[in-house]
Amino acid sequence: MDYTQVAREYGTPLYVYNLDYMAQQYAALKGAFEGKKSLIAFAMKANSNLSVVACFAALGAGADCVSFGEVKRALIAGVPKYKIIFSGVGKRDDEILGALTEDILFINVESEAELMRVEAAARELGRAARVSVRVNPAIDARTHPYISTGLKENKFGVSVEVAKRLYIYAKNSPFLEPIAIHFHIGSQIVELEPIEQAARKAAELAKSLIALEIDLKFFDVGGGIGVTYKDEKTIDLAAYANTVFGALQGLDMTIICEPGRFLTANGGVFLTRVIYEKYSEGRRFVVVDGAMNDLIRPALYGAYHRVEAIGAAGDETLCDVVGPVCESGDFFAKNIVLPPIERGDLLVVHTAGAYGFAMSSNFNTRRRAAEVAVDKNGYRLIRERETYEDIFASEMRLLSAR
Repeated sequence: MDYTQVAREYGTPLYVYNLDYMAQQYAALKGAFEGKKSLIAFAMKANSNLSVVACFAALGAGADCVSFGEVKRALIAGVPKYKIIFSGVGKRDDEILGALTEDILFINVESEAELMRVEAAARELGRAARVSVRVNPAIDARTHPYISTGLKENKFGVSVEVAKRLYIYAKNSPFLEPIAIHFHIGSQIVELEPIEQAARKAAELAKSLIALEIDLKFFDVGGGIGVTYKDEKTIDLAAYANTVFGALQGLDMTIICEPGRFLTANGGVFLTRVIYEKYSEGRRFVVVDGAMNDLIRPALYGAYHRVEAIGAAGDETLCDVVGPVCESGDFFAKNIVLPPIERGDLLVVHTAGAYGFAMSSNFNTRRRAAEVAVDKNGYRLIRERETYEDIFASEMRLLSAR
């Protein structure tokens, strides 16, 4: 891929996504579940660009959504309503009503209070709401604490004991239809054992619920399959699928898997140009036009992203790659080695296809980046760079109306 040409045409900072790579990742995961009923529901929180979602929809994927906005995006991108799942700890009443009106596959319930709100909304609409309950299996995913979701101290889901009570309640309600069981213990998981423990625990609960004549059709194993950012050894997909198969032995349920990072992370890069180099007290800073508002993972998680200098040569020395935002946390990499760099040189920040643009903001009134898609047919713009007029528009209307 000629990043220099793309950056010259569309400017920087810029996200570039390889859709062919993402399609290959989808095919590999779907293939691992071959011979079993399965649905791969793309976790849109990782990358919600409509062109990316449409790519997966065309391959047969569903969508895992954590806001009604993501549900709307999935529908616009061509994901069938019967392949859309609505998750998330705090759903507003209007979001629940919207999801029920759109008649999506099911709402994933994360608390008793939420189940009551879903029931009330279904009663208002005069229909039964298809639901799942997210079980928190109290298992350590052995990942970064900010993206671990399956421990008792995490806000997600309910205990096995509470889940069983909620399923029984749902079975007896004319406005609730429990059809699935769900767990998700975290993101960027690179060990199989925690997934196996969680799957077996959820499967045991599913068997007990089916014995109570609760007709569960879907076994949702969440997402969280890790990727390589630096030197991580990732999970073998065949072993992953066999682990789920083993837990489900004796159960006739459709497997739902909700990958996000696995499908997109290494299919995307972030391009940024060098503004200048700065030396302070013997420390070298490479100042670029991208910033933490564009890619916040290093500041938020201390996350590693490999940084490559295109066309630069010479003796490499230690440096920090930093942005222009007024925060000490505004960096892409610290204590890495790069060759001498000139103003205007292009840097490539790798593994930026997940939780990059999706988590970007207008902090410091910075315009959000453009996005470009690459496939076998070439490259094209899939999101225009934000303008200052875009940022100010709603405020200006209210200001002028005073």
